[in-house]
Amino acid sequence: MLRERIADADQAVGGLSEEQRLTAQHACPLIEGELCLAYKIRPLACRGHAAFDKALCLAAVRGEAVEAPISTPHLVVRSLVQNALMAALRRAGLAWGLYEVNRALNCALSAPNALEQWISGEDPLKNARIPDFDLIEAAAILDAAATA
Repeated sequence: MLRERIADADQAVGGLSEEQRLTAQHACPLIEGELCLAYKIRPLACRGHAAFDKALCLAAVRGEAVEAPISTPHLVVRSLVQNALMAALRRAGLAWGLYEVNRALNCALSAPNALEQWISGEDPLKNARIPDFDLIEAAAILDAAATA
């Protein structure tokens, strides 16, 4: 079941740094039968990883220790869109930041009123924040960009 796979992935890699998550080689819980169940609404992190080699990409998704070459322009566009979204959320007084997708999904599925919390300005995904992303530094950069 999908919820169980998400909870298992959160247990395995939630709270780890990006390097630790990659080293753990845990398969994505949203992949079923080599298809992404969330492809049409996939997170920016996934959209920014356009692979050039399907076989290597599938091996990486299965948790195998391979490096799949990805598109640098996709990563740049993902970063720009991500920064614009964070700036807009922050300006609107809503929770913003970078989140580990497995833990964020698990938090959202586990909290019966996550949407209402988020709309009221709380952060129901706070336990899924990427630990090495500095919100204060990011806020200063976003503020500087907004006044430039």
